[in-house]
Amino acid sequence: MPNSDNLSTVRTEKVEEIPLLEISHFPNHPFKVKVDEEMLEMAESVDQYGVLVPGLVRPTGEGGYEMISGHRRKKASELTGISSMPCIVREMEDDEATIIMVDSNLQRENIAPSEKAFAFKMKLEMIKRKTGRLSKENVSQVETKKRADEILGEQLGENRNQIQRYIRLTKLITPILEMVDEKEIAFTPAVELSYLGENEQETLYETMQSEVCTPSLSQAIRMKKMSQENKLDTDMILSILSEQKPNQKEKITIQKEQINQYFPSGYTDKQKEEVIVKLLKRWSSNRRF
Repeated sequence: MPNSDNLSTVRTEKVEEIPLLEISHFPNHPFKVKVDEEMLEMAESVDQYGVLVPGLVRPTGEGGYEMISGHRRKKASELTGISSMPCIVREMEDDEATIIMVDSNLQRENIAPSEKAFAFKMKLEMIKRKTGRLSKENVSQVETKKRADEILGEQLGENRNQIQRYIRLTKLITPILEMVDEKEIAFTPAVELSYLGENEQETLYETMQSEVCTPSLSQAIRMKKMSQENKLDTDMILSILSEQKPNQKEKITIQKEQINQYFPSGYTDKQKEEVIVKLLKRWSSNRRF
């Protein structure tokens, strides 16, 4: 027979209209809430129909609420000038909240590598805490004998080695990680670059910007090896990046300062490139010889 306390909890849980100012973000939320084309479309939908799917929040000790699921809906509401949104209010422990927050966001179609990286890391740390508690309590369960990344891999349908490779990306400095998200640096070379020290990564980023190039996989592996041997300095990074790659193509360089004024603040480099190409195609078709 179902537990009467559980039934009571389900019956009392309801959707409430909560002011946006009373909802704070989930601590260290790994998923980006960007004002991009997809967000603008969501805002238009919210403006027309309202928030159709309630968010999920939990009460905080300060009298407000913490967002578990619905950060993008909250942002879309803010963009339309709406002051509140419907939310399910649920009491949750930290680990339960983390699981729901990560799992609900991983269902999205377009997830950046950095989002996966930090989400996997958060959930892996939660699993380690859980299995650690079970071990201390001498609970005889198969879960306590498995590696945490193996458990996570089974939950997500991912190879545990691939999970660890994603988590390596959290070691990258922010500017390089953004380049990975923008597909300016491929995933596999990025994993190798994550083994470089912070100062080495900063030097690499500055060199990539000045030379307008990114390392290939073989170059990234060499940099990692040189770093481990304490031989990677500015000259070595420049020397490696200056090598011509077999598939290297000639590029036209435009300084960001020259074009940023013409784009909304939320536009990524990829979006800017797409707009420029579209405008060039239109210009080309309208030319008269």
